[in-house]
Amino acid sequence: MVNQEGATPDEGELVVATITNVKQNGAYVDLDEFEGIEGFIFIGEIASGWVKNIRGFVREGQRVICKVMRTRRDGTSLELSLKSVSEERRRDRLQEWKNEQRAKQLLKVLGEKVGWKEETVVEQSTELSDAFGGLYAAFEEAAMQEGALENAGFEGDWLPQFIELAVENIIPPFVEVRGTLTLSINATDGVAVIRSALEAAESLSNEAEEIDVKCFYDGAPAYRIELRAPDFKVAETMWEEATNAVVSHITASGGEANAQRE
Repeated sequence: MVNQEGATPDEGELVVATITNVKQNGAYVDLDEFEGIEGFIFIGEIASGWVKNIRGFVREGQRVICKVMRTRRDGTSLELSLKSVSEERRRDRLQEWKNEQRAKQLLKVLGEKVGWKEETVVEQSTELSDAFGGLYAAFEEAAMQEGALENAGFEGDWLPQFIELAVENIIPPFVEVRGTLTLSINATDGVAVIRSALEAAESLSNEAEEIDVKCFYDGAPAYRIELRAPDFKVAETMWEEATNAVVSHITASGGEANAQRE
């Protein structure tokens, strides 16, 4: 998420906030991602159960993840909740925020390398965020998928350096390859043959090597194959092996098969 002047989060949204003032009946916060927006966490929303001493749960300067419960009429303040955010969601949302901060620093480094003015860095950040759903996602896509920036309409001498920074600093959790399978066979046991062919592809999954192959039925004769691997090289190899396993199985039984990458 990008800082947006004049924007406000939606009710139910999880926001990153910094505690600015702790009172007996609650705590005031500033929203890190929205300029000029203040929030208040009533003591009843600090934690589940009875809160005897609010300072035992929050302190000034603490960064917290809150759920937006209600937007007040003035549009510049929100009623927030801490207790409505599970530990898992808090951890994930905080990591998302940290990733965006890291991506902003990387873009700033890129701007210094290519001689961008500050306003150009801000403009490029907005354009990348809009195209990929976040600045970190833009770096991640650039690191994971060759040509991702060009395919999204970006061009310029800065692209190679952006990709270099992405590859050096962003470690994607996995590489994902998707495609479609068109399978047909005119036989009494055709359904069983197709099922066996897809199972042959899925049997290539290897948890120890972080390889996952899954096949899905989209409506005959269309099927879908999704593959995850730790890097591009492994993903390409597994794509060939998985699709060859399906195609050879079908054709050996007198059917027709075709695999197409997305």
